[in-house]
Amino acid sequence: MFGFSLGHMLILLVVVLLFNARRLPELGSALGKGIGAFKKGLEGKSHEDDPLALKDPYDPNHKDS
Repeated sequence: MFGFSLGHMLILLVVVLLFNARRLPELGSALGKGIGAFKKGLEGKSHEDDPLALKDPYDPNHKDS
């Protein structure tokens, strides 16, 4: 019913390029930064970065602050 063919996508791409050509460098930069942040998020925090991650919550000498 609402299927997009290759022709529809090409027309959409041309329209986007015509109306947003000035912003393409900004969009590319933002996309690159977003991908970099996503990859860093997938790696997770290391234990050296988070001092609370080093504490064992089951340690009998562990005190909550």
